[in-house]
Amino acid sequence: MSTDDYDAETQAFLDDMWPRQLAAERAIHEGDPEPRKALWSHRDPVTLFGADLDCVTGWAAVGPAFDLVASWFRDCTAYDVELVAAGASGDLAYTVCFEHSTVTVDGEPRDYRLRVTHVYRREDGRWRFVHRHGDRGPA
Repeated sequence: MSTDDYDAETQAFLDDMWPRQLAAERAIHEGDPEPRKALWSHRDPVTLFGADLDCVTGWAAVGPAFDLVASWFRDCTAYDVELVAAGASGDLAYTVCFEHSTVTVDGEPRDYRLRVTHVYRREDGRWRFVHRHGDRGPA
């Protein structure tokens, strides 16, 4: 699904958030967690279900989890996101996507695909992540 196939409210959300999100995700795949951390709410509740992490709750734990994840990644040669669905209503929004990456993880080149769901909350006029669930899906 293209980012141009949505109702006006969802399209406004995507126009605002999607480019910043893609840049932040590319950065973490290069080992820099700061752009991702800047897009996340620091107001609890926030949650993270990572592909290689247990459930992480609260900004005090989620922020350091992003530092850890970023330390695994280097030399991202490809990063693409396939948006499956999105919606926005009031101050809440979501996206469902596949993330495709070619990156060095713990010193080994890898290609991988994650199924990812994000939930967002608008705070003080800006969209912020409040939840991420990423997994590899069925084998």
